[in-house]
Amino acid sequence: MAEDVSENKHEGGTSTTTDFTERDGMDFIRTLVADDLRAGRYQSIVTRFPPEPNGYLHIGHAKSIVLNHGIARETGGRFNLRFDDTNPETEDVSYAESIVDTVRWLGADFGGTVYHAADYFEQMYRFAEYLIGRGLAYVDSSTDEEVREARGTVTEPGRPTAFRDRSVEENLDLFRRMRAGEFPDGAHVLRAKIDLASSNMLLRDPLLYRIRHAHHYRTGDKWCIYPLYDYAHPIEDAIEGITHSLCTLEFENNRAVYDWTVDHWQDFVRAEGGEPSRPHQYEFARLALDYTVMSKRKLLQLVNEGLVSGWDDPRLPTIAGMRRRGVTAEALRAFCEMIGVAKSNTRIDIGKLDFAIRDDLNHRAPRVLCVLNPLKVTITNYPAGESETFDAPLWPHDVPNEGSRPLPFSGTVYIDRDDFAENPPKGFYRLSPGGEVRLRYAYVIRCDEVVKDDAGEIVELRCSYDPATRSGSSPEGRQVKGTIQWVSAEHGLPCEVRLYDRLFTAPDPEAGEGDWKQNLNPDSLVVIHRAMVEPSVRDDAPGSRYQFERVGYFCSDTTDSRPDALVFNRTVTLRDTWTKPAASATAKPAQKAKKDRDPSASSDARPKSKPAAVAVERTPELEALRTRFATELGLSADDADLLTREVASARMFEQAVAGGAPARTTANWVINELPRVADAGALAESKFTGAELGELVRLVEDGTVSVAGARTVLEEMARSGGSPRELVSKLGLQQVSDPGALTPIVDQVIAANAGKADEYRGGKTGLLGFFVGQVMRQSGGNANPELVSRLVREQLG
Repeated sequence: MAEDVSENKHEGGTSTTTDFTERDGMDFIRTLVADDLRAGRYQSIVTRFPPEPNGYLHIGHAKSIVLNHGIARETGGRFNLRFDDTNPETEDVSYAESIVDTVRWLGADFGGTVYHAADYFEQMYRFAEYLIGRGLAYVDSSTDEEVREARGTVTEPGRPTAFRDRSVEENLDLFRRMRAGEFPDGAHVLRAKIDLASSNMLLRDPLLYRIRHAHHYRTGDKWCIYPLYDYAHPIEDAIEGITHSLCTLEFENNRAVYDWTVDHWQDFVRAEGGEPSRPHQYEFARLALDYTVMSKRKLLQLVNEGLVSGWDDPRLPTIAGMRRRGVTAEALRAFCEMIGVAKSNTRIDIGKLDFAIRDDLNHRAPRVLCVLNPLKVTITNYPAGESETFDAPLWPHDVPNEGSRPLPFSGTVYIDRDDFAENPPKGFYRLSPGGEVRLRYAYVIRCDEVVKDDAGEIVELRCSYDPATRSGSSPEGRQVKGTIQWVSAEHGLPCEVRLYDRLFTAPDPEAGEGDWKQNLNPDSLVVIHRAMVEPSVRDDAPGSRYQFERVGYFCSDTTDSRPDALVFNRTVTLRDTWTKPAASATAKPAQKAKKDRDPSASSDARPKSKPAAVAVERTPELEALRTRFATELGLSADDADLLTREVASARMFEQAVAGGAPARTTANWVINELPRVADAGALAESKFTGAELGELVRLVEDGTVSVAGARTVLEEMARSGGSPRELVSKLGLQQVSDPGALTPIVDQVIAANAGKADEYRGGKTGLLGFFVGQVMRQSGGNANPELVSRLVREQLG
């Protein structure tokens, strides 16, 4: 391992801080923690998340929470939530309450106790007097400008101010009078006496205390002097027994002040007859995410200037905004684990966040039909005044019997305007004059007549339907290439849909010259007032999540105060429309969206909805495969379309299915899982074949390996190749599906959590997930989750 020789101290002596390389799949922080435990430096690991209650948490804070809590959980240690509330002028109890709620929502267990820097003010003050008494701190009465000038420059050492050599007695007297409130703000500060010639300018007598006659949200008016962060933070860590104080790289130079403070704190605690703990600070790269800003100051500016609707605006990277947009805690945790922990700062492609959100919602969000830009369709040969109901699956591509919803149909429906073209381009497989298309889950219809208003705008289509094509059935030899979504005009619900997009048009809004706000995306929010959604969502609770088929993932808004209003916020599109724009599109996404808007409606315009996939030119071979995948193998039009955009993916799918893998499940793996391990170019030279992918899918289908385990196997196949079955065995991922092997584990978990078992039996059935999770953890993640769920329910009665 390479070592960085910056000084640090471990309990029992002085050592060097090691820049640990990743080992055994662990990031460098976890490697460091493991080495400390192995060396016996700590008996138990204690980490913390120390926010200032001066704003709302954002996704960068989520990364810190997931890291700190994850390390404590993995090592059986403790995780603290503590407020660094040392600046009364910017802090507020509403921020503190929001932070507590957010940390809980993310799933970080802090034991129910919230710590506060303010609770340690008396100890910090006594320590300051201790430093003064030993000549290590002094009261400086210089102006702010004089203090700055005396610090020197990078090339010139600092010089003492006129007050550096005050006597201990004078310093103690002044400091006590500062606490008593005798002096106005700014009259004096308390500074550490360290080294004015240090190359680290933070060691040139840093400020420890300043006078602030301000009301503190927790201590009221008890104090009028407040400690600085660099002084307070290490003391808080030491008092709480923190072992690993993890912070971002901008605090790397502050580590010298941290160590100086902790070293002298230890002497102070021993002098008072105590046994001090010794925390250590380690730095990791902060999260810099494309197309947004993470600075609290800039986020506050956006809120205060009305450029967004508030701290919970779904366009912001705040966790409150992401929750309102429909992002789950599981997706955020998965994203944080995906990007890992690094030692150098890099920008993160926001597409990775979108992928984590899609991957989570794909298995969580039921499918619903919604038409954003309705066009009336009258089915002229449908019986007048009649209607019927189809049984539509909630998850069409998953295993059978995963639930369904009633989908009413009548003689008048709405389709999306983009699903009709009067003069269709080549490769357009939706509805056109004289053309046929299938209404999803319903019938095949043919467009017989186009009705226009006096201005020449299309206002209605008159179509006929084929009763023999009900719910997917087709007469022999009948082929229809396109399938579109629809909503019954009689039964559908009017709704408002908010299409949220990236807040900025530039990946790094703060780069370059000029005002960073010039990069704001004018189309980051487009509101559609006249959308129509199927009636199955009518009584769902606010915050319910859906996939609007062929449109995107959406969440019903939780803050709209209008009675009976149906409002949906777009969580994420079905695909990344920024990095893979249409071949014919030369404008930026924001510019393209702007062209699609109704100029008379400003930001509340009605845009054209986007098709499910960008049209591509196919070779005759790929076009034939697309048709065969949809007609012979029963894939949806969208899936067949996506599988045949590249020769490599089409052949991979064909080979897998030829070996006996089920077509629909294999399509999901090729479309959703392969992009995680290889792009289209790399797929052609993949280390595994389609037949091997098919073997992996079959192992999932027969219960040999779980879906999560199969993803791990797929990653290893992409790296090194190999037989899926052999890799399952080598990696120890065989799924346990023997009730006899799992029942003892279930019994053990229930016995160890008797209180929660009683709560479950008393009606808190939501605890089922807790018990299943505990059993899965005890089994190393290899138990069959469906079997575990059944066994837990049986054992709990």
